[in-house]
Amino acid sequence: MVENHSRMARRRIPARPAALSLAVLCAAAGVLTGCGDAGATITRLTVGTPGPDPYRLVSNTDELKVAGRPRKGGTREGDSPGLYGGTRRASSCDQRKLVEFLQANPAKAQAWARVQGIPVGEIARYVSRLTPVLLRADTLVTNHGYRDGRATSEAAVLQAGMGVLVNGFGVPAVKCNCGNPLTRPEKEISTRGASYTGRSWPGFTKKNVTKVSPRASWKGTIGTFVLVDPEGTIGFERPRATDGESDGPPEPLPPTEAPVTAGSPTPDISDSGSPGTGGPTDEPGDSSSPTPSAGPTDSGEPTDGPTDVPSGGEGTGGESSPPTEPGGGADPVVSMPPSETPGTPGLPGTPVT
Repeated sequence: MVENHSRMARRRIPARPAALSLAVLCAAAGVLTGCGDAGATITRLTVGTPGPDPYRLVSNTDELKVAGRPRKGGTREGDSPGLYGGTRRASSCDQRKLVEFLQANPAKAQAWARVQGIPVGEIARYVSRLTPVLLRADTLVTNHGYRDGRATSEAAVLQAGMGVLVNGFGVPAVKCNCGNPLTRPEKEISTRGASYTGRSWPGFTKKNVTKVSPRASWKGTIGTFVLVDPEGTIGFERPRATDGESDGPPEPLPPTEAPVTAGSPTPDISDSGSPGTGGPTDEPGDSSSPTPSAGPTDSGEPTDGPTDVPSGGEGTGGESSPPTEPGGGADPVVSMPPSETPGTPGLPGTPVT
């Protein structure tokens, strides 16, 4: 055999860069599992289940039977009509009790506030601006618990019917039956490529797991949520930061409740027809939020449990300095214990930096 030692011939076979090879392998693997998603684990949490590492235990915050949304799965903006449900003129998520519990447990309050990206002294104000609703679709979140004096976190899918508090952009911020703070799921998690642990429920499928993106920031915070009753028969409006006493009259179901045509896939976009628009996950404040009314009492409180701070850093659910809105009244003030006075170095009230 004649060997060709020509420099010209050798140049025709360039060495493939290692980075390119890795990219090709990653792309090929992504066809099967999604590069970066392999090995992701999501915990299923059923209605009535506080889950691991609860801050507290609260009963009667969830609905066992909730009519599901026709459009399930994909990413939905937090202001989508019918995304959430509720019982008209009533709420089972007691925000005042949550505030009182955190005030009485400074260590837990510090961890809780750190996840939300707010000073401990702002907990009462922050919670008063949240809105209680029921999930109408199995929803992916990051669930933050509390264990051994520290916050923990894990990806979790909450079953439809679970009560949550949502912020001004429509993103779940608190799990009502345990008080755990919630933040948006990691972007790298694929609901279809991940593995699931925990007890399943009838009708659960990976393709129907829904992600909630915040309302587009240019729209500002949500003024009124369009909810659907648990039976899926009527719609009604709930003003933001109210817990049922200001609910509007029954209305026809929103257009989003029209059945999906058989055979047509549900796109991974928001109900508005455009890709989920990025927006802040924290909740800008306002000065017109009423004090939530009382709800269920605690059924017991476990000892300190775990809660992880998300790897993406703190402050994913916090509030900015509240602007004054026309006609708004003063925010309700819940006094904090002396040990939690904001601004004292080394105490729970010290703002998170």
